[in-house]
Amino acid sequence: MSTCTGTGTASLACCGGRSWDAVLDTCAYVPRAVREASAVLQDAAGHYTLVSTLSAHPDDMPAGSTERAATHQPPFPQTETVTDQTYGPLKMACEHEAQTAFADRCLIIRPGYIVGPHDPSDRFTFYLRRAAGGGEMAAPGPPDAPLQVINVRDLAAFMLGRIEAADSGVFGVAGPSEPIVMRDVLDTVRDVAAADTTFTWVPEEFLDAVGDQAQEWFPMWEPQFPGAHTYDAAKAVAAGLRCRPFAQTVADTLAWDQQRGQPDLRTGLSRETETELLATWHSQR
Repeated sequence: MSTCTGTGTASLACCGGRSWDAVLDTCAYVPRAVREASAVLQDAAGHYTLVSTLSAHPDDMPAGSTERAATHQPPFPQTETVTDQTYGPLKMACEHEAQTAFADRCLIIRPGYIVGPHDPSDRFTFYLRRAAGGGEMAAPGPPDAPLQVINVRDLAAFMLGRIEAADSGVFGVAGPSEPIVMRDVLDTVRDVAAADTTFTWVPEEFLDAVGDQAQEWFPMWEPQFPGAHTYDAAKAVAAGLRCRPFAQTVADTLAWDQQRGQPDLRTGLSRETETELLATWHSQR
């Protein structure tokens, strides 16, 4: 196995004059990156896999959507600045470039929220660390709101299987195998950690009044989008996707977070803000 580091065509020069059974591209966020890779690898690689995202679909996709649901379409943003607004369209532009270059040798993987040990985003880890921390926790309502996450190790195993099979086309990938809601997430964490945490469910209407801050306080919380956590990954399951029990994902991620010394999280509600939020909610009740 060989790897090249850096960005741009020059960084791929180490691949020149060689052939490759398969290429797995986890790094392309803008179409230029795919064009540069394909310029070097199009005739040298037997198969190309692009890791895209379920954000290739608009935020308002219907509940229970599949790979057939509408996606972002041209004209794509003429920018390389990745924001919440440009991320999905730019990834879709990457898909177009990859399929143009590699045709039936191209595999597109669209994961949902990826979680597990070594997750740099801290989105999922925030809920785990807080629910394992004891005391009264502000939980974003409603408690029966669905949540979908895919363990990075299960995703990797699925991709490897499809690459070995030289598969092509598009696969949306979401988990876990059993449907879960936000209540299940927090209850599972409390059980795994043997914590004494109690959950105060703060209604969606109350959090909406807070504004955009609520999205920063409670990552992955998207009650306004019915399709955000109800994706139908039946195609991937039929092709071999297997998700480990959700409690195992929780336990592994908690263990990793503890081993790394529990540094400050990059996202999520701080304890100080949580105390203020709970006080305001209780006073209004």
